[in-house]
Amino acid sequence: MIREEASEKRIPKTIASAADLVIVGGGLTGTCAAITAARAGVKVTLIQDRPVLGGNCSSEVRLWILGATSHMGNNNRWAREGGVIDEIMLENIYRNPDGNPLIFDTVLLEKVINEANITLLLNTAVYDLDKNSELETITAVHAFCSQNSTKYTVTAPLFCDASGDGIVGFLSGAAFRMGAESSEEFGEKFAPDKAYGELLGHSMYFYSKDIGRPVKFIPPSYALQDITEIPRYKTFNPKDFGCRLWWLEYGGRLDTVHDTEIIKWELWKVVYGAWNYIKNSGEFPESENMTLEWVGTIPGKRESRRFEGDYVLKQQDIVEQTGFPDTVGFGGWSLDLHPADGVYSDQSGCNQWHSKGVYSIPYRCFYSKNINNLFIAGRIISATHVAFASTRVMATSAMGGQAVAIAAAIAKKYSCSPREVGEQHLAELQLELWRAGQYLPQTEIVDGENLVESAVEITASSSLKLKGLPGSDHWAVIEHSVAQMLPVHGKMPSVTVWVEALADTELVVELRKSSKAFNHTPDVTLDTKSFNLKTGKHEIKLDWSAIFDEAGYAFVSFIKNSNIKIQYSDKRVTGLLTVFNATNPAVSNYGKQEPTEDLGVDTFEFWCPQRRPEGRNLAFRLSEPIALFGIENLKNHHNRPIASPNAWVADFNDAEPVVNIHWKEPVKMSKIDICFDTDFDHPMENVIYVHPETVMPFCATNIEICNDTDEVIGKISDNHLSRRTISFEQPVQTQSLKIKVTNPNPHTPASLFQIRCY
Repeated sequence: MIREEASEKRIPKTIASAADLVIVGGGLTGTCAAITAARAGVKVTLIQDRPVLGGNCSSEVRLWILGATSHMGNNNRWAREGGVIDEIMLENIYRNPDGNPLIFDTVLLEKVINEANITLLLNTAVYDLDKNSELETITAVHAFCSQNSTKYTVTAPLFCDASGDGIVGFLSGAAFRMGAESSEEFGEKFAPDKAYGELLGHSMYFYSKDIGRPVKFIPPSYALQDITEIPRYKTFNPKDFGCRLWWLEYGGRLDTVHDTEIIKWELWKVVYGAWNYIKNSGEFPESENMTLEWVGTIPGKRESRRFEGDYVLKQQDIVEQTGFPDTVGFGGWSLDLHPADGVYSDQSGCNQWHSKGVYSIPYRCFYSKNINNLFIAGRIISATHVAFASTRVMATSAMGGQAVAIAAAIAKKYSCSPREVGEQHLAELQLELWRAGQYLPQTEIVDGENLVESAVEITASSSLKLKGLPGSDHWAVIEHSVAQMLPVHGKMPSVTVWVEALADTELVVELRKSSKAFNHTPDVTLDTKSFNLKTGKHEIKLDWSAIFDEAGYAFVSFIKNSNIKIQYSDKRVTGLLTVFNATNPAVSNYGKQEPTEDLGVDTFEFWCPQRRPEGRNLAFRLSEPIALFGIENLKNHHNRPIASPNAWVADFNDAEPVVNIHWKEPVKMSKIDICFDTDFDHPMENVIYVHPETVMPFCATNIEICNDTDEVIGKISDNHLSRRTISFEQPVQTQSLKIKVTNPNPHTPASLFQIRCY
């Protein structure tokens, strides 16, 4: 028994510790940062004020993770974020294809606790810090755990604020902004006015369930009584749940930091009022057997403080795809602004405007301009309100967290500040990000340590020379314009396709390309052909005179016609896609953008891949084979298709694909990195969607590596990830490697993006 005499004041239990890096905020950004830093040998303390990791994507909020690739539509092909966030998404789809948010919690928690260099403090909120005012550096943070009544004091030379509201930056005196800038300050034509509002609000979701018997619902007294107060009330339906209800938003007129509890209660009022309307209005008889299974207890927050770095990203950087010397990541979500009044607004739930491809984010946006040892990551990075409307999404934020983590490892290595990493060690930072699987747009990478760069010969048992794809029994009406994307460099080959006219009609076909070879926006029309078709099946040969002076994608575009069916193929190939020009009424400015010159955004169409498993290539035959899938791609410094497939792809008929690497003399290596195709065009939503594939069909699942004496020195089995490493306890010496590659999918030839040896 413990018994203490009365005293005037008791001091709570206090634990003091030290780390190399303290990360405050265990959302997706902080989680990816912690994992990355820990793997780089950095001792990390990760402080999270909630019982689970993930923030807005956790089971407490249940928002899907989206970034540059989106099911909602854009022209960003093969743009899913790489590195740790990619690893997490692939692991989740492998284990959790049904999108269960509770299982996703376990994926994140497992990734963190498996890293010995991470000390994880859950349910622990930072409330104060110590600062050296003379040096403008933070020396310690103080946090309290409500579950064990313990105070934590953690010292470190480096800190990262990934808390969403920027509690560390705020307490330290870091310069920040809140609300929208005027259009005059940065010349942003999309800057909102006071009527639209200067802050994005919070959202709260609910899940419903059909239990097979009638269920009544008696609303709580605080539920909204008159649903017509919500101008969008007619959009409610019993089938929508979770983050499909992203537009259940409120709070943009309030202080989104200090009024969060007020906003939460208003959202509860709206949620229970909406469910009362669905259950008891008589408008939805199909809801009779449905019950309210889950309602969020904390709102998903979009916006509060944004901290100033040495550079402030702005609208023009996104729309014009500005190139930066210090690029450490990219974005690709739209400029996605919402009216501040949320559900009480009579305007559309959002206004979305896109660039024509992914845009770069410079390193200078990821550290405080006046607190010398503070990294900033997540939605609070240095950006204007308009640019933030794109950078705020979770996959983009998570990628930034990885950039910060590698910068922290370099800062530790050289005992320097975050700013000095960018000034003195930028090439190393970009190289390590690239090695970790990140794509850095418009950035050249040099990897002098990769032994494959010095190989005298790289050969393969075969390399695909694409002559066409055979037809299947799948024919589909051209309900929406459809385009087959083909990588081309030089003369555009003739393309033969097969169609069926359901009535006498005209088929119109356009050949398009992107105005920038590294984009995938078909905004340039090179040629147009039309064919008057009689009812029945036809073989159509499309002869083109166009020449692609630089590598890029051709879009053979079949304009919508409900009287025509076109034949598809079951075959899939790395670097090939079929895209559709469709519309999505739930999201504005999708399909074809209205003229927007006054906002600084060009007019263009969206051509987006159809969701799996329906997404297929067209059946086609080429007059000349496309030979852009060769073995030379294994060392071209790209881990995904961009202006070309950038992958070695075996021939369809190669039953046992093999890659051989030869050196002039024996070399020593301690590890081998292999980069796989896991379909970077797939956003891999972590909730809501059910995914038919747990391993991407392009992904080689088994690798066997032999040395120059044909001894097996390394194996990878049952792979489903984009990047795998084979490490050797003792360096291996060999003059050659033979890599056997297996992809069990009968419709997809084996492929690899890179093999790197160190």
